[in-house]
Amino acid sequence: MRILVTGAAGFIASHLCEKLHSLGHEVVGIDNINDYYDVNLKELNAKDLADKGIYIHRIDLNSDLSAVFDKPFDYVYHLAAQPGISSTTSLKEYVDNNIYATQNLLEAVLEYNPNLKSFVNIATSSVYGIEATVDEEVPAKPVSFYGSTKLAAEQLVLGLQRTGKLKACSIRLYSVFGPRERPEKLYTKLIENLYYDKPFPLFEGSVKHERSFTYVGDIVDGLAAIIGKEDKVDGEIINLGTDEVNTTAEGIKAVEEIMGKTLIIDNQPPRKGDQQRTAAVIDKARKLLGYEPKVSLKQGLQEQVNWYLEKFTK
Repeated sequence: MRILVTGAAGFIASHLCEKLHSLGHEVVGIDNINDYYDVNLKELNAKDLADKGIYIHRIDLNSDLSAVFDKPFDYVYHLAAQPGISSTTSLKEYVDNNIYATQNLLEAVLEYNPNLKSFVNIATSSVYGIEATVDEEVPAKPVSFYGSTKLAAEQLVLGLQRTGKLKACSIRLYSVFGPRERPEKLYTKLIENLYYDKPFPLFEGSVKHERSFTYVGDIVDGLAAIIGKEDKVDGEIINLGTDEVNTTAEGIKAVEEIMGKTLIIDNQPPRKGDQQRTAAVIDKARKLLGYEPKVSLKQGLQEQVNWYLEKFTK
């Protein structure tokens, strides 16, 4: 198959590109390599993909995409987004990069690639709101710009599916971690601060937060399983995560044990928009995709520590 992956130099998408390539598919990426976080990390990911022969179009999704669709694709995996819950990111940035960018991509698909087997939209458990502990039938109640605009993007995709213009599904991901995780995310920042003995900013109450921390390898296995099952998942919203739940405190302890060091804590006020609890309900993923997460939190964190030490401390 010929597959397009947006946000290809990012954390999850770069792993997905490698997974699909390893299965024998032709993979093409799109990424504008913006500076929301350290561009050097994205360039490292892009180099890893280039070494495997995976080409990335360095282009913004809000621009003319005709050159990307010079030949038809069988699948599009749409992972590019304005991520995170940040007080410094404006609503306009979320709207531009999550809503308008998704709509521009959809219009390009309809114009240049109308016979697509499936458009796989990558959504987030943040659409559920403060408590993401429910199945896909429960109405979304986002509490952040990120969750709200990702929900809007999801509905743009599924709206085209409902009107028969596109085969599509939307996959809501839960607290993904592992090698290449963004530098402002919990575990990469935790590993860095432990390694360099720097104080770690910990938001009030967050040690008690419960998360379905899901290893990136399990996530990309689930995403890759959509290929060949596009009719079965057409029009579906599917949670993808793990039903193993850990607190932030347990995650911190695991990294401390792996690295043999004790974290220096810098206590911070609560962060607006943070979820209190996520617990992935993955019955539908099991049924439709044969999905079964395999990697425990500590196993995955060992892989993430190994990656960090290899890439950033030599």
